[in-house]
Amino acid sequence: MRLHRLGITAFGPFGATEEIDFDALSAAGIFLLHGPTGAGKTSVLDAVCYGLYGAVPGARQSPGTSLRSDHAPADLLTEIRLELTVGGRRLEITRSPAQTRPKKKGDGYTTEKAQSRLREYVPDEGWRALSRSNQEIGEEITQLIGMSRDQFCQVVLLPQGDFARFLRADAEARGRLLGRLFDTRRFAAVEEHLAELRRAAGTQVRAGDERILAVAQRIAQAAGPAASERPLPGIQPGEPGLVDAVLEWAATARSSARERLDIAASVLTAAESRQRAARLALDAERELAGLQQRYEETRRRATEVEAGRAEHDQAQEQLKRARKADLVAPALELREEAEWAHRRAGAARDRSRAGLPGDLAGAGADQLTALERRLREELGGLDAARRAERRGAEIDSERTVLERQARADDELIRDAESWLAGWEATRNALHTRIEAAQEAATRAELLAGRLDPARRRLDAARRRDSLADQVSDAEERLGTARERALATGEAWLGLRERRLRDIAAELARELADGEACAVCGSPDHPRPARAGDGHVDQATEDAAEAAHRRAEQARTEAEHALAAVRERHAAARAEAAENGNGQDPAGGRDRAAEPTAAALAGLVDTLTREHAEAYRTATGTHAAREALAAAEREQEQRAGDRQRAERRAAARTSRREGLDAEQAALEEVLAQARGGSGSVTEHAALLQHRVVLLVEAAATLREEESAAARLKEADDRLADAAFRAGFDTPQDAAGTMLPDSRQRELQHRIDTWQAEAAAVADRLAETDARAAAGRPPAAPDAAQPVSDTAERLLRDAAGAHAAARERCTELGRLSRRAADEVRGLGPVREEYERIARLAGLTAGTSADNERKMRLESYVLAARLEQVAAAATARLRRMSSGRYTLVHSDARTGGRRAGLGLHVIDAWTGRERDTATLSGGETFFASLALALGLADVVTDEAGGVRLDTLFIDEGFGSLDDQTLDEVLDVLDSLRERDRSVGIVSHVADLRRRIPAQLEVVKERHGSAVRHRAADGVSG
Repeated sequence: MRLHRLGITAFGPFGATEEIDFDALSAAGIFLLHGPTGAGKTSVLDAVCYGLYGAVPGARQSPGTSLRSDHAPADLLTEIRLELTVGGRRLEITRSPAQTRPKKKGDGYTTEKAQSRLREYVPDEGWRALSRSNQEIGEEITQLIGMSRDQFCQVVLLPQGDFARFLRADAEARGRLLGRLFDTRRFAAVEEHLAELRRAAGTQVRAGDERILAVAQRIAQAAGPAASERPLPGIQPGEPGLVDAVLEWAATARSSARERLDIAASVLTAAESRQRAARLALDAERELAGLQQRYEETRRRATEVEAGRAEHDQAQEQLKRARKADLVAPALELREEAEWAHRRAGAARDRSRAGLPGDLAGAGADQLTALERRLREELGGLDAARRAERRGAEIDSERTVLERQARADDELIRDAESWLAGWEATRNALHTRIEAAQEAATRAELLAGRLDPARRRLDAARRRDSLADQVSDAEERLGTARERALATGEAWLGLRERRLRDIAAELARELADGEACAVCGSPDHPRPARAGDGHVDQATEDAAEAAHRRAEQARTEAEHALAAVRERHAAARAEAAENGNGQDPAGGRDRAAEPTAAALAGLVDTLTREHAEAYRTATGTHAAREALAAAEREQEQRAGDRQRAERRAAARTSRREGLDAEQAALEEVLAQARGGSGSVTEHAALLQHRVVLLVEAAATLREEESAAARLKEADDRLADAAFRAGFDTPQDAAGTMLPDSRQRELQHRIDTWQAEAAAVADRLAETDARAAAGRPPAAPDAAQPVSDTAERLLRDAAGAHAAARERCTELGRLSRRAADEVRGLGPVREEYERIARLAGLTAGTSADNERKMRLESYVLAARLEQVAAAATARLRRMSSGRYTLVHSDARTGGRRAGLGLHVIDAWTGRERDTATLSGGETFFASLALALGLADVVTDEAGGVRLDTLFIDEGFGSLDDQTLDEVLDVLDSLRERDRSVGIVSHVADLRRRIPAQLEVVKERHGSAVRHRAADGVSG
């Protein structure tokens, strides 16, 4: 990978656009990146990392930190453009973080999303766009470089301070760094997976043993008394011999249960025989007692039947006479109906005669009918007169209607003339109303344009005030999270230090007699170390470390939350400070000058009220136009109504004259037809009333004569019916009659007595009951206890037999289940033993693992050995052949085995720990280690060539001779066509390295200046 050009715009301390030509700087092989402290030397490396991975190095990617320069103008967007060659392809990556920018239309600000663009240079075609997706570009670059962001920052940006700490760190710290660089998580995952498999398999084995013991416990419960003769052995899950002991014990329990079943069957057979004999004796006594009781009851009922015989005969005679009287009942009812009809007809006759004149009181039916016929003829002659009278009434009604129409037309004419007199004033007022509504519509539109921005500002002000409280809460939570992270970190380090002090006791717990000690190799352990008071084990330390990690995670989340709420609060402040045109009226003033929510609410209320008033007025435009149109229509209608009313008045005058002439002719005819009545209708009504009286009187007279004839005929029939039924008079028959309910009651009493007499006769004829009465009294009460005892003994014997049979069945089922569990557990136990051996080997706890080295440590040790060999080639040159880095597999001080790093001093011939190197020696040793690590990680990443490296600080600790040797080693990298950028503010390097990139710190933001090997360029 080779860098060509880097464009930095509004990034970090750079307020404008800065271009860096790495091709020109790399021509000399080594170039210097220098500048005063805080100028932005590290920001150049951050820009390279951000261009490749869309993020700066992890140590500087803190929440709440913005990548945008505070010196940049508002309309200049932050952007990184990086041109490089990787994998034989020339690419250009352009990235912009999320940021706010001025609106393109109007005033105010809007949020610009993070953007990325990737282009590739194709010969003969030029630049060709590949992608605009952040995810796709990230995956493409990571695949081409072959390294993650952390690996790139460690290998290409070479932070010397990290490698100095690496030289002095213990095995655990080295393991964490190497694991992150070489991504050995898969090996740790293999260890954890095998450990998880071992735990799962062990759980299955223990669960199988527990199931077998549970089945054995159920066998003991099912065996009952048999289990007390030979109790279940006290074996725990996982102990040897458990399977054989359980199966042997279950077989013994089954044999004992079968013996008890045979005994219970014999007892049950004897109990059944005794119960049958006792039941037969009890049934015989109960049957004899029943026959004796039946005979006594029959004799009692026979006495009662004989006592009721006289009453039975009397009831039979009474019922017989009542049924004979029923034969006379129809004639009697007919006579009563005829008598009632005769009385009713007589009363009607008297009422109808009361309405006739005195001269007709004694008239017969024929005379009344003849008079009625004459009156009807007179009524027929009044039809013409009635028609003339109705026409006269119609003429009066027509006159009334004409008068009413005349009054209505006169009122209509007066109303029309009055309304038409004010027409011009009404039309002018409606035109004025339309013009006012149109002006209000224009004013409402202007107010609406001011109201929406005011409402947005009010909402923003309310969000601003709410978010201000959230910012305070988030800051408080962040402070709490930081204190929690610091406290948990201190607690974890304290526990770790205490555990390291007592690590010998922890190792002693793993010792076993006859097995070699992992530290000294001796099979004898005369005085193993003991844990002191307050000993900390691995689980406690891991729990403390996990708590610290959770606290760190909570701190990170709190920082992210604070940054997010601050960003929303700033956006709300900016939006609330805008004036009606989208400008910030406060300008650069402090927050005290910002508009309050109350002030904005008052402005919104005022605008809302004015807009509502104008809108209400404007909405009357259509109504005003409609009112004008309606008024014009009404004017036309009223003028037409007045004209039509005048024409109708002339027509009514002619109509009145015709009605007067017709009325005079009708009066002559009506005067003759009225007679002595007030009108023809009254005279006709009088005649009609007389006709009705005559018709009614004649009809009632004829009905009374017919009723008298029917009454005489009914008397004759009643006398004849009573004689045929055997009664002297009809009155005797009527006195003998009984109602139906009484007859049914007598019949029921007769039937009941006869049924009882027949039943008693049948039971007196029974021979078995008579014979039983001659025997001694039965004694069922004496036989009942004997039967109850036999029944109870039978139930006990049956229960015991069923329990024994069920016990045998249950023991057989549980024994088969135990055998199935044993067969199923065999493969599981074999699998557990195989996995346990493999997991112990990878975890370093197995006796087969001679160095007690974990799988991940083994892999990391191999990588560290490669790194030490690659670093030694450069370290010898830097130290004039004095120092050599070597890798050690030994476990020292209880630390992780396989990650030791020593240095061999050729002057003394002794090997010592890298932590004993001096400051200058540590620098060039760490530099050699960094370069060696870069080679190994590059090969691990697939052999991607790294043509551009950066070394950050540390040269100030070297003397002149050592500095020359280090620079010679770095200069030798050009042999592999590499370029090295040294980041340092050491003044002596400016004389030694002609190609320079200077970062200048200025008031309005930093800038860069190039110095080539032959001169200076800005």
